[in-house]
Amino acid sequence: MLKRIHHVAIICADYAVSKYFYTQCLGLKIIAEHYRAERDSYKLDLALPDGGQIELFSFPSPPARPSFPEACGLRHLAFAVDDLDDCVQALAAQGIVLQAIRVDEYTGQRFVFFTDPDGLPLELYECKPA
Repeated sequence: MLKRIHHVAIICADYAVSKYFYTQCLGLKIIAEHYRAERDSYKLDLALPDGGQIELFSFPSPPARPSFPEACGLRHLAFAVDDLDDCVQALAAQGIVLQAIRVDEYTGQRFVFFTDPDGLPLELYECKPA
């Protein structure tokens, strides 16, 4: 029935800041960008290398996302990477604060958390053969 995740939708507080973060810091490619005047809202479609997408939305005065303590709902968004150390180094060089690298106790794979400009938890998960 379900084949894969097609897209994840994210609402941001500052469109320009989030657009820069997802395109320049994380390197996602722009598929399409639309301004919807009737909603005073941008919709930015971003491509992941595997065909998945992120839809970045802006809306006037969106409510803050409850994060700490963790609320019900989507906990975080995780991206698969080949080399965690290279990714951490590249993001840190851009001033992005990352937590300490951890090891998944069940798979033995390494991962790290950081946040987008609105505090949405993001994860890099190193996918290497066992």
